[in-house]
Amino acid sequence: MSDTPFGFGLPPEEPDNGDEGKKKDQQGGGGQGPFGFGLPGAGGPGADNPLAAMFGSMNPNDLGAAFQQLGQMLSYEGGPVNWDMAKQIARQTVAQGTSDGTKDASVGHAEKLAVEEAVRLADLWLDDATSLPSGAASALAWSRAEWVEATLPVWKELVDPVAERVGAAMGDVLPEEMQAMAGPLIGMMRSMGGAMFGTQIGQAVGVLAGEVVGSTDIGLPLGPVGKAALLPLNIASFGKDLSVPQEEVRLYLALREAAHQRLFAHVPWLRSHLFGAVEGYARGIKVDTAKLEDVVGQFDPQNPEELQQALQQGMFQPEDTPEQKAALARLETALALVEGWVDAVVHSAAKPRLSSADALRETLRRRRATGGPAEQTFATLIGLELRPRRLRDASRLWASLTDARGVDGRDGLWAHPDMLPTASDLDDPDGFVHREHMDFSELDKMLGEAASGTAEKPNLKKDDSEDSGDSGDAGKGDGTE
Repeated sequence: MSDTPFGFGLPPEEPDNGDEGKKKDQQGGGGQGPFGFGLPGAGGPGADNPLAAMFGSMNPNDLGAAFQQLGQMLSYEGGPVNWDMAKQIARQTVAQGTSDGTKDASVGHAEKLAVEEAVRLADLWLDDATSLPSGAASALAWSRAEWVEATLPVWKELVDPVAERVGAAMGDVLPEEMQAMAGPLIGMMRSMGGAMFGTQIGQAVGVLAGEVVGSTDIGLPLGPVGKAALLPLNIASFGKDLSVPQEEVRLYLALREAAHQRLFAHVPWLRSHLFGAVEGYARGIKVDTAKLEDVVGQFDPQNPEELQQALQQGMFQPEDTPEQKAALARLETALALVEGWVDAVVHSAAKPRLSSADALRETLRRRRATGGPAEQTFATLIGLELRPRRLRDASRLWASLTDARGVDGRDGLWAHPDMLPTASDLDDPDGFVHREHMDFSELDKMLGEAASGTAEKPNLKKDDSEDSGDSGDAGKGDGTE
């Protein structure tokens, strides 16, 4: 522990050689921000700490504000993630711009009109490719900051279950007889944990805001229901090196956004199915308590970045149980089926109309398969990669279903989750197509009979006489007797 009050480091001493010494120190990369947080670009301890985003650009006049922020961090008593801090860090990350130097900007009127027209035309094309009607009541053009604001509520649903486990584990790693004595410390650590989680989630969301082109890029409905949203600035960056006209890039991405909207709007159980799969997988993630015990045992208020570093290294490990493997298979299959359906439907709509359809399709497939740095951050934080590993297999299966059963028969599989293909079905799409075609014909017949109130008549006919050629008369006879 430090001898300095409250564990905060003292300012560096004035160098003997005045201003020249200051310049050398700055050039040497040894800059240290307030409270031990490293300054951006500095090589000192904590230089990689994301909390530097809060304090790194501070001048001496901002010292009071820094103390206030630190007080807010330590006094946080909300849920497992400090979402106010996450939002603040995400907005700051967006404001800094992307690695290519692109800065966020408000969406102009012309860009809004272009997005609205692209979504309108995309919906018109999709009418021929799917039996599901339009799911977008409106089309929106978002800036990166607007994407952050609109999607944070959904990130909360995804991250809170895992973060809750970490918060509980922080209290469990101490012996029971010590927990009462260490109550204030545990409370502070939970506040710090919520702040650290909030900081890293905020950074990841902010970075992702510079990569996504719409509200459904990761296969989950991140935006408001019924609102197809595109990010014109990111679309321009995405298409910059593709040698494809900007209008075609925008239209193809509008097709994908509109297809996702149709699926989530008209398959009412799908959203809860996907989020339930995420939550089911999260329940089987265990916290590396040995690593957490080391952090707690060596916790030094002078070095709060230790907890952040532990989170960065990953404290989550999936349990190696049949239940957890099944949960992972359900999640990966669900993501693949959604993305595969969108891929197949969009290709069907775009192929006859866009000369660049094949190139754009392959580019997006590779983009989804590899993921970006922000997705990797989420994988470290919550132990989960939101990527459809079997996208190509699922797309081939949906295409085979279209050939065998037509658009209506293919889209009819979304009527109930039990009708969807499983992971093993992706290995044998032909077997699934032919087997399910027979099964669903019988099921349609049974449902039709039940709806018309004649479900029992086949049994009555069989009981009365198999020689009777008029089932209607047999029904009347039974009724009069």
